[in-house]
Amino acid sequence: MSDMQDKVAIVTGGAAGIGRATALLFAREGARVVVADMSEEAGQAVVREIEQAGGQAFFQRVDVSRDEDCAAMVEATIDRFGRLDYAFNNAGVGGKPALLSDTGLDVWRKVIDINLTGVFQCMVHELKAMKAQGSGAIVNTASIMGLQGTPGAAPYSASKHGVIGLTRTAALEYGKYGIRVNALCPGFVETAMTVGEKKEVSPQLEKWVGASALRRLGRPEEQAETVLWLCSEKASFVTGSHFVVDAGAMA
Repeated sequence: MSDMQDKVAIVTGGAAGIGRATALLFAREGARVVVADMSEEAGQAVVREIEQAGGQAFFQRVDVSRDEDCAAMVEATIDRFGRLDYAFNNAGVGGKPALLSDTGLDVWRKVIDINLTGVFQCMVHELKAMKAQGSGAIVNTASIMGLQGTPGAAPYSASKHGVIGLTRTAALEYGKYGIRVNALCPGFVETAMTVGEKKEVSPQLEKWVGASALRRLGRPEEQAETVLWLCSEKASFVTGSHFVVDAGAMA
């Protein structure tokens, strides 16, 4: 039996891409899942998929840039399932390529509000719940762009650098309460954010992928496996780390 049997997991950005794959994998391992997302239609579809496979889940509409939504998400989780064991803070946005000086303040604020402040706000409420029960594991989605400068993507790169710093700090503060906090740094994965709904690979993306060791886009399920491992007891001595899952692009 999986050590996740009857545990409870929140997945933000759970309606698509890496979030969807992770929500499905949590459920397959026996966890009860909260699919948190802005898109109710897509989120409810993930819930139905989990329930049809015999799992338990519910959808929670969440805009992670709104603290009240993050608080309500955790409150609903405790009300429905009685506890919170795992949180995958994965909701995020990208942005159109632009030089830093051509990036409008509105674009900067949107990316930072969702990708960084959103992770912070989710963690505030998740950590309070986990501290009260004396255990928990959190994984935050960063990026390989949080490990290096990225021309044309200043807000995104800055937000992901921030997520790694936030992850390390939270790990140091909350380890004594039995809570582990780590970050996932995906490379280029076949999601709507990377290739769009039409799954078109741009010349720049093709160049980046071609420079990686495996020379292919990743699958969301490959990222999900890392998240599940980080939350599991198999990673019981792992905290304050970031895990690069990028086909060797950073190598």
